[in-house]
Amino acid sequence: GSDRPGIVVLRPHTGGVRASRLVSALLLLQNRGRMTATELAGELEVSVRTVYRDVESLSAAGIPVYADRGPEGGYRLVDGYRTKLTGLTSEEADTLFLAGVPDAAAELGLGAELAAAQLKLEASLAPELRERAARIRQRFHLDAPSWFRELDALPHLASVAASVWNQQRITVRYLGAGSKPKVSRTVLEPLGVVCKAGVWYLVAACGGKPRTYRVGRITELTIQPESFHRPAEFDLVDFWRDWVKHYEHGVYSAEMVVRLSPAGFEMVPYAWMAVASRATIANAAEPGEDGWRRAVVPIESVRHAMIEVLKLGKEVEVLDPPELRAQLRKAVTALSHMYEAADQSTP
Repeated sequence: GSDRPGIVVLRPHTGGVRASRLVSALLLLQNRGRMTATELAGELEVSVRTVYRDVESLSAAGIPVYADRGPEGGYRLVDGYRTKLTGLTSEEADTLFLAGVPDAAAELGLGAELAAAQLKLEASLAPELRERAARIRQRFHLDAPSWFRELDALPHLASVAASVWNQQRITVRYLGAGSKPKVSRTVLEPLGVVCKAGVWYLVAACGGKPRTYRVGRITELTIQPESFHRPAEFDLVDFWRDWVKHYEHGVYSAEMVVRLSPAGFEMVPYAWMAVASRATIANAAEPGEDGWRRAVVPIESVRHAMIEVLKLGKEVEVLDPPELRAQLRKAVTALSHMYEAADQSTP
């Protein structure tokens, strides 16, 4: 039945799976307008006969579903009918896509809105669906940041998100990467924000070309009053996917050849960065008689490769390039002398 106009109440005898399907059917009709029984059956992955029964149930619950006859016919809702989610505000509705990542919503300054939206959404559900939502919340949790990483301080993230949403230019002071980072001042046209492994990035146009900036490196930010025209063809997901691919390819521009002991091979996923770890496991040769494996590993540079190799100690041997072998030999010799000198000076 229906307790109030526009509010769907599916009684417990409907069954959890069927209740969910009825809500889906209602939302499909609301969002797409007229649909045939065959189209509904395809979307809901049920038989046409099941669609007929579901439409009858919606009608019995007080939902104004009408059937139009003829070749252009189908099911539709009476003009102007819409379900209500107990008064979601526009800001609260904007946060629903973050329901699985509450920490991200909080960092964006939307934690309170997300909590309110979830309460109102739950209040609109039938009892069995509300119970199902509670079970899912208690059984699945997403913790996006990687292990053992200190998260960036993000004093400007909320302003970044606001400028993206309102299409307003921003002036920023940005701390570059590297051992001697430089601070630059620039005007950006924000196009989107991305959270990857707990790190926030801003995608913004600079000089008409989309670029990527780490939000934690923005030291100052001012939102400009004027807006800008967002390129109609820009797609954030496609841009980010391509950028990550090119970034990884550009960063890991060299290779090293190594031999790994059985213990070293097991330690690779925990000691090495994801790109190097995946490549090592994927292309490692079968173990020899001594159990050691040969593998080709992508590296950023000799300096970065030294750090990775030293993590595994005697469980890995570098075969190539010669420069890396020489640098490792110097490092190990220096370490040996340092500890020998320390032992000799100990009374």
